Parts: sequence; structure tokens; C-alpha cells
Amino acid sequence: MKHKVLVAALLAAAGIQGAPALAQSSVTIYGLIDTGLVVEGGGAAGHVTKLTSGISGGSRIGFKGSEDLGGGMSALFLLESGFQNDTGALGQGGLLFGRQSYVGLGGGFGTVTAGRQYTPQYLVLSMVDPFGTGYAGDAANLMPNTGNGASRMDNTVKYASPSFGGVSGELAYGFGETAGSTKAASQLGAAIGYADGPLNVRLGFHGRNNDTVTTQTGSGRSTLLGAVYNFGAFKLHAAYGINKGLNSSPLRNTVNPYGTSAIVASTDSADALIGVTVPFGAQHTFLASYIHKDDKTALNQDADQVAIGYRYAMSKRTDLYAMYAHIKNKNGAPYTVGSSIEAGSGNSAWNLGIRHTF
Repeated sequence: MKHKVLVAALLAAAGIQGAPALAQSSVTIYGLIDTGLVVEGGGAAGHVTKLTSGISGGSRIGFKGSEDLGGGMSALFLLESGFQNDTGALGQGGLLFGRQSYVGLGGGFGTVTAGRQYTPQYLVLSMVDPFGTGYAGDAANLMPNTGNGASRMDNTVKYASPSFGGVSGELAYGFGETAGSTKAASQLGAAIGYADGPLNVRLGFHGRNNDTVTTQTGSGRSTLLGAVYNFGAFKLHAAYGINKGLNSSPLRNTVNPYGTSAIVASTDSADALIGVTVPFGAQHTFLASYIHKDDKTALNQDADQVAIGYRYAMSKRTDLYAMYAHIKNKNGAPYTVGSSIEAGSGNSAWNLGIRHTF
């Protein structure tokens, strides 16, 4: 009840008249606050030391709810706002609900949602990455973060199926909303997977049309196969991805971090990841991964990332962490070690921080 009163007050303060619906809906407030010390090295600007937010995952506050419509069907919504708790600024370029914002229907047929949502390919990446696409070891340092909002698709209709014997799938379409063309700037995502017992395997695809009203530059296509197997004593993570076309593997840092000639993102590459998650008791977790970027263009700008980390659970909601990652760039490759929401400024980084969920 306290949560519903708080939600009503927050929505009223934002000018959203939603109080009558709250009385009929189940509404939950949730969030994550993450802050830590980051030390980056190897870039043209030298070492960078900072207190920053969202290292493991972007700090956020979210509202989600559902309403029983009868007959096994329900209405559902999610509004998730990202922020930088070290400065108080909004995340995602200042968007109010820039992390996610959608509404839809769910039932025995699955769910259909419309709005700003994660791409199916990104959800495969976050599943298979031991670092959960966060910390210094973020797989997205080398592997593509698809979408037009760093793992998200705008103007998207998504269908997620129920599980049939452990098999489930997703299909998403993002409208390009370009005058005179239904194709330009549109996006298509899909995934299919199997999860049963210790095995979780998933195949994801993302296609992005790069055309505009005046230019035709084709599409970028990223395909990723990922698997996690829980042996009990540890989890083994493995993935392989193929990226073809413009914007199939966009760079996180595009401001020439090493002060060399103009940087160019690969338009033909393959990625391979292997990693482990090793718990020790209820409180300690060791993480490690290795990623190889195989650039198949004439530039041959390969890269290798090695990452290690440690997480200490003080409770179910609060943990401390220490992480490190290093990238070896070849032939002038421009890849940088970032974190969940930052691109990074060099080829190595340390993280020391705390995260709390609510």
C-alpha cells in the first residue's frame, strides 16, 4: 500500500494523472543504485580517475505493474528511468524514461509490448556475459551493443512467446518512422532459446537498416549464439557472434581515444567469448572472461580482452565489487574498456564500488 501511495505521489508530481488506474493495478517500485571508483589507463589523455555511477548496471528507478483483465489476460506496463547518482543527472541523454518504456498485453499466448525496449540480440549478450554487460569486463567493449539507444530499440512492437518445453522466442520490429519509406531506419530483432535445468542456450539476431531519405547504405546484421551451463561448482559461459554491414559492430568510443588517425568501425567481424562464474559460499563470486574480436576487413584490426572480477554479497540487496579488464588492440584497433554506461578512455580499467538494489 505504501508503494502505491508513493507511486501516485511521484506520478502526480510529474503531471501524470494515473491515480484512478492504480487502484485496479498491482504496481511495484524497484531500482538499482551503483557508485564506484574507476581508474582508466592507456588512452591518449593519460590516466583518468573518477567517482562514477552505473558501473555494474545503470542506476535506475522503475515502475512496473499489471491489471487482471479476466480470461487469463492482463495489461502490463513498465517505466524505467536511468540517472547518475554521483551527479543527479538523468541518464540516456536526458530522457525521462530512457532505459525502458512500454505497455502491452500478456496471457497464455505470451506478451505483446509496444515502446522503447531491449533488443533480443542484446538480451542474449547480457545472458551469456559473466559480467552481465557491466563492470570493466563488459562484453560490449568488443561485441556489438545493438539498437539505436545502446541495446534498446525505439518505436518497437515486441512479441515474447511462452515457454514450450523449455523453448521460447522473441520477435521485435522497430519502426523507422521515415517519411516516404517504411524501410529506412527500421530495425528487426529475433531470438530463440532453450532453458532447462543447468543449460541455457539462446540465438539472437538484430538487423538495422541504415538508409535515410537521401542515401541508401544497406543494413547492419548481428547474429549471436550464446550458452551458459551450470556445473554446480561453477558456470561456464560461451558465445560466438557474426557481424556484417555498416553499424553491425559500432564503436563505444568514437572520439579517437588513442590520438591516431581517424577511427573506423568494422563492417565484417566475428566475436568469440568464453568465461566462468565461480561462487564461493553464499557471499563470494569470482568472474572471468576472454573475448576475441576478429576483424575480417582489410584493416585487420583485431582485439583481445581479458577481464577478472570479485563480488562480495553483504546481503541479498547489497554487494561490493572489484573488477579489472585489459584490451590488447592490434593494427590500430580503437577499442576501449568501459562499463555498463560508459565507453571508457583507454585500454585498461579498474573498478571498486558498491551496488544496492531495492
